[in-house]
Amino acid sequence: MAREVEVERRAPAVMAAPGAEEQAALVSRCISGEAGAWRALHGRYQPIVVAYLRRLGVRDAELEDACQDVFLQTFRYLPAFRGGAALPTWLYRLCVTQARKTRHRGRQAAAARELLERESEPRRAAAGAEMSDTWARQRVGAALEALTQGERLVFALFEIRGLAGKEIAEIAGCPVATVWRRLHDARQTFRAAIEENRN
Repeated sequence: MAREVEVERRAPAVMAAPGAEEQAALVSRCISGEAGAWRALHGRYQPIVVAYLRRLGVRDAELEDACQDVFLQTFRYLPAFRGGAALPTWLYRLCVTQARKTRHRGRQAAAARELLERESEPRRAAAGAEMSDTWARQRVGAALEALTQGERLVFALFEIRGLAGKEIAEIAGCPVATVWRRLHDARQTFRAAIEENRN
């Protein structure tokens, strides 16, 4: 009797989950470009994506943007979805990638702020001026934008993650000498951009 009650309690959750056929039909409708199907897919899986991203360490302040990026990737890559795994599993893989990118951007910005603070501390002490957070963020953002993609990657891996040159070379797919050249160039460009935006 107790087992029957337990099964009865769980039944609605099982029934609410879309079956493989329903999932395949929804994916097919999305791929064919049916707007209503995209809305249905987003409505059904958005809470799941948010939960995945939260579990993967994405902070609330970044959650909405990260979720939006996951659905942009879904829109882009859904035609390649072959149904070998359940759709939530496939979405989870997209969430893992997006969570890693979001954390990476956050660490990159934090390291850049720290570097900016280190660079500007003696000047601030001499001038006796307080630097506002908004002004600092704008300067850091502008300085990071001045870096090439390769420079930004090396800068982030070295300054933020503290990785060794050999590890960075493996990640970036370039020789170690290129890592050091890019890091040198990135630091110079970053400092020059900070100085330029000082006025």
